[in-house]
Amino acid sequence: MLFEGGGEERVNEGEATTPRALTLLALVLERLVARNDGLGSDAVVGSWTKAGLSVFNGVRPPSISILKYMERIYKYTDCSPSCFVVAYVYIDRLAHKHPDSLVVSLNIHRLLVTSVMVASKVLDDVHYNNAFYARVGGVSNAELNRLEMELLFLLDFGVMVSSRIFESYCVHLEKEMMCSVIGQRVEKSIFSNADAETELSVEDITKSLSLSPPTID
Repeated sequence: MLFEGGGEERVNEGEATTPRALTLLALVLERLVARNDGLGSDAVVGSWTKAGLSVFNGVRPPSISILKYMERIYKYTDCSPSCFVVAYVYIDRLAHKHPDSLVVSLNIHRLLVTSVMVASKVLDDVHYNNAFYARVGGVSNAELNRLEMELLFLLDFGVMVSSRIFESYCVHLEKEMMCSVIGQRVEKSIFSNADAETELSVEDITKSLSLSPPTID
């Protein structure tokens, strides 16, 4: 589960330690961006020219991946993992408020650093200032100040997230991970049995994919 006993579950990779919330969120955002980028150049250009999220667009997609970018923010700002979930709530709210302005590879990184910074100010007792977040996020202080104001106005200053909403987004992230795992296992099972020319039954797939439901405290 995302959070347990007041702390956060972490995924260890050698010396690196990444909170589970970041890993799940990166998976969801990477899927969203890939889908929106895949809609074609017209959709991406439309995201650039229309009002809404266009203020977050860069000239070209950054070379750093979404997960690595979030890990960088987490490592250097020491914000709580909950800030990333709340940042996702902000991004989702923006996407619903401005459905014609897509979350794409041109704007996801600026959306993330701005949303996490605002979430940290709301959630954390101690947080770094805009100038520090700007250095970590790879943007100028003036630009991040502008993006923060744009974000607040686009959200109509609705930055509070109730515990019920927060938990619902945690459940959503867990379900997305489960769907990803199931999809990978089904694909692996199908291709591994293709050479033998055998057909998998529903019962076979169900047995091979037995997963316990996630628990959110």
